[in-house]
Amino acid sequence: MLKLELRPEPSRAWSLASPLLALVITVVIGVLLFMALGKDPVRGLQVFFWEPIRSPYALGELMVKATPLLLIALGLAVCFRSNVWNIGAEGQFIIGAVLAGAVALLAGKDTSRWIVLPILLAGLAGGMAWAGITALLRDRFNANEILVSLMLVYVAEQILSYLVFGPLKDPGGYNFPQSKTFEAVTQVPRLMTGSRMTVGLLIALAGVVGLWIFLFRTRAGFAQQVGGLAPAAARYAGFSSRRALWLALLTSGGVAGLAGALEVAGPIGQLTPYIPAGYGFAAIIVAFVGRLHPFGMVFSAVLMSMFYIGGELAQSRLGLPNSLTGVFQGLLLFSLLACDTLMAYRVRWTHWPGRARGGV
Repeated sequence: MLKLELRPEPSRAWSLASPLLALVITVVIGVLLFMALGKDPVRGLQVFFWEPIRSPYALGELMVKATPLLLIALGLAVCFRSNVWNIGAEGQFIIGAVLAGAVALLAGKDTSRWIVLPILLAGLAGGMAWAGITALLRDRFNANEILVSLMLVYVAEQILSYLVFGPLKDPGGYNFPQSKTFEAVTQVPRLMTGSRMTVGLLIALAGVVGLWIFLFRTRAGFAQQVGGLAPAAARYAGFSSRRALWLALLTSGGVAGLAGALEVAGPIGQLTPYIPAGYGFAAIIVAFVGRLHPFGMVFSAVLMSMFYIGGELAQSRLGLPNSLTGVFQGLLLFSLLACDTLMAYRVRWTHWPGRARGGV
């Protein structure tokens, strides 16, 4: 029989191999799922893994999806490495989008192109403020940050819904729940003609380098990680747990709010009830598949954006429900959690105890 045997120390090789094995398992289960639904599995895999990269335009759309996922995951990595469990990045993303959209609506046609900077700063501030609520309640009242941050997501959704159905509703929008389309001067600059990719991609990549420097080349980053791994050792070394809490949540919230600002001032171009796209929750998977490492999260963000685009294409081309995106995301997460067992345990084949003694 198969038996799990505890390793003397966690395996570095399996730390790298586990996400790859999880992806293979996800693909295999996906093939079985397509077959069970009566669809061609080869065509299904093509929709998820080939169509998003088959042309320059498709690659651009892939980057459009990957940008907010990567940005939010970078902020969440700071939290998770600090043992602060921010599950409410989706709410911080929404509030960042709302404040950025409110600033964009103030702009006129003759406004300077520099209005983009205040728009992005408004999104950053909105996300930080929303995450600051969680930090305050955790700091002052020891409230559980998982529950608080998660519940604030639904509050943020209600605020967005109230605004687009009320004060910010476009009076000339035929009663649709959406704001006016933002003026062209408020649009985040695009990287190339004919593509929806914006400078947000460059900001995200700069964030990857910045986070790597912060985590592995600065004292503050070292303090954050020590506080997450060994709180008692951090206190003994004089590192402030309160500072670590606030820094982690404000950084995570600010980056999520910035992602929201880049989304509404970029591809969307207005406030709508459909801004919540699940990026804040999907970024949790991105962070862990990327091993909470800045460079690893680049690849996991691209993979997750493939699932988003693949789900949309599966709906339009194969007649499958859009919820298939969530199914693949969930499969990847649970496969990763199962494969991570191999980091701490090795699989051994042993004989049944009865057979070893000559019994039945």
